[in-house]
Amino acid sequence: MTVTETLSERLSRWAYAGLLRLLTPIYLLRLWRRGAAEPLYRQWLAQRLGFYGLTPKSSGLVWVHAVSLGETRAAAALIAALREQRPGMRLLLTHSTATGRAAGEALLQTGDAQVWLPYDTPGAVRRFLRHWRPAVGVLMETEIWPTLQFEAARQSITMVLANARLSARSQRRGERFKALLHPAARRLKLALAQTEADAARLRASAAPLVLVQGNLKFDMQMDPALLAQGRRWREAIGRPVLLAAVTREGEEAMLLQAWGKLSGQQALLLIVPRHPQRFDEVAALVDKAGLSLARRSGWADEPSPQDLQAQVWLGDSMREMPLYYAAADVALLGGSFAPLGGQNLIEAAACACPVVMGPHTFNFADAAELAQSAGAALRVADMAQGLEQALELCREPALCQAMAAAALGFAEQHRGAAARMAAQILALLPAPK
Repeated sequence: MTVTETLSERLSRWAYAGLLRLLTPIYLLRLWRRGAAEPLYRQWLAQRLGFYGLTPKSSGLVWVHAVSLGETRAAAALIAALREQRPGMRLLLTHSTATGRAAGEALLQTGDAQVWLPYDTPGAVRRFLRHWRPAVGVLMETEIWPTLQFEAARQSITMVLANARLSARSQRRGERFKALLHPAARRLKLALAQTEADAARLRASAAPLVLVQGNLKFDMQMDPALLAQGRRWREAIGRPVLLAAVTREGEEAMLLQAWGKLSGQQALLLIVPRHPQRFDEVAALVDKAGLSLARRSGWADEPSPQDLQAQVWLGDSMREMPLYYAAADVALLGGSFAPLGGQNLIEAAACACPVVMGPHTFNFADAAELAQSAGAALRVADMAQGLEQALELCREPALCQAMAAAALGFAEQHRGAAARMAAQILALLPAPK
């Protein structure tokens, strides 16, 4: 299929592709280095360049790209809805990070495939699309790649952006590369936006058809076993538990500094960093602060009496956030105390964990505002104030329980996006034979 583009757009795409070709050795070296801490990055490296040894069993695959852990967990709800509405669906699941790929294994069924999405160079992308021949491509949240969109259009592959979000900040940044990014958005068949604000920004960025469908993360199912285990931990701890949830670089140091100024603090501080490669770094920060530390990786199911006496726990495990939320009285929202845009607080709400968030939630502005309006979250100016507010909640069990109930109600109220999005995606495919 011939793809139309202006001279400016073509030159921008060529320049982008040429730059990525030059950076390919650096990209592969970076993956290899990350593989020292996360070995999955060193596996199937040829797939990053579009080389796949396996031959697909059939064409007509529904391809879902979930770059990392958060997108994969959201994609789980969508994939379940797709299978429910079209039994026998064959799935091609791609990722870019080790955490995403590890989590995605649980979503596979017989006949499905899971691979790395290749680097966004023309040759790699062409090889990927020609090898797998998907019937439709579903990109999660923000993953619009210029070369991928161009080559998919050339091969007449329908592309959808699901659970789509675009912050005002990202939109402003994207305008600097308008000649590159607007054509990529224009080649989407459909964008399924989380909110009206996201939809308006996507339309302004050239997406041709945008429908507001809600947020898939409200449809994520929390593991009952993890929730029950977390509640057991809370009872065993026997004192307030303050969770710093999905923290980013710089936030742990701010937190520990503020924590150190509190004399005679009896609460347990539970820190769960977002990135597993930072677990040891955060443990070193705790040691430097002179606080006793217990690491989740140090026990199998239940903490020892010595672990229960520690001042700080480090949640250095993967895919156990429901456990940590259930064990906590209140959570400080990671990514919101440094100018990083915040983490999504929907999972905390679904686990009935009240949230205290900092000033920086621009990546999830709508969910943050809705949670605050529902009484499921509080906003503060900085880490010190956040810590003070969280500890105050711990001292007010009735208020904490009211916020927990509001959080559950907030999460339940907004369910249903998965079924709506699945129906829109399947409507783009031929009827099953």
